[in-house]
Amino acid sequence: MPSLFTSESVAEGHPDKLADQISDAILDAILAKDPLARVACEAIVTTGLVIVVGEITTDCYVDIPRIIRQTVREVGYTRAKYGFDAETCGVVSSIDEQSPDIAQGVDVGGAGDSGMMFGFACDETPELMPLPIMLAHRLARRLAEVRRNKTLSYLRPDGKVQVTVRYGDDGSPSGVDNVRTFINPTGRFVIGGPVADAGLTGRKIMVDTYGGYARHGGGCFSGKDPTKVDRAGAYGARHVAKNVVAAGLARRCEVQVSYAIGVSKPVAIRVDTFGTGKVSDAAIATAVTKLFDLSPLGIIKELNLRRPLFRQTAVYGHFGRTDIEAPWESTARAAELAEELSQHA
Repeated sequence: MPSLFTSESVAEGHPDKLADQISDAILDAILAKDPLARVACEAIVTTGLVIVVGEITTDCYVDIPRIIRQTVREVGYTRAKYGFDAETCGVVSSIDEQSPDIAQGVDVGGAGDSGMMFGFACDETPELMPLPIMLAHRLARRLAEVRRNKTLSYLRPDGKVQVTVRYGDDGSPSGVDNVRTFINPTGRFVIGGPVADAGLTGRKIMVDTYGGYARHGGGCFSGKDPTKVDRAGAYGARHVAKNVVAAGLARRCEVQVSYAIGVSKPVAIRVDTFGTGKVSDAAIATAVTKLFDLSPLGIIKELNLRRPLFRQTAVYGHFGRTDIEAPWESTARAAELAEELSQHA
């Protein structure tokens, strides 16, 4: 039966997204000097203050306070009247080294943590993403554009966009039959950003992924180097799912990859095409296991993740991006998958 589905995106000045961008800016600065660094960096933003905590193991030096202030400035917090700005905000840093108990497993190519990660793709948009989240991201990006170019000079960096799409009986977007627009329906939104709400890295994981349309393993991405399976595993799973759909093997595909700490290979790979597959889910899973190396090091190598890619992903989603370099969005392996499964069709 027809149904409605809603997804949201947030502006680059949303407190949680600001924290994500700070974490990934620090990560990128370190990876630019030390591609083998281990980084788990989280930020907290509140009225007049940024706190950075985490574990970093590296031989290089980066100026963390400078990176924080530069990021805050680029996002648009440049006036003291906002209650939070790049020049006057306090900065506190509390960084330790990675635990040797974790390092001993990662050093030999094992997963740095246990957990499950999901990747998803569908044929609703050219980017092979769900339509609601893509519309929300486009509106959020446009909101930033009209703020920066002074078309709407009164706008500030914080904001949120929510889009509801009607789906038909076949599970596809059924088109627009009614548009209702709500702008600040409480009547006032003047106090925003960290002065109104504290922000924390990793609290917008649905905005980062599929807008709630697909399952999520619970781990965030920002501030984590690619040896962290929360990040690399989710990127690898998206890469696989997108190639499955691009190969015409299914209209929708969700891939779950599960890891055990210290173990290099996934302990389980699951494929679900929600009844849209041209071949069985089991056959696709077998082909994926054969063709894709979904170990942490395998994903890092295939997607070339040991480089400063990540600040650009920290706003407007990590997936479905055509405006940035996102190697997990490549569909170059679709033909290989289709060939492998041609005998099952």
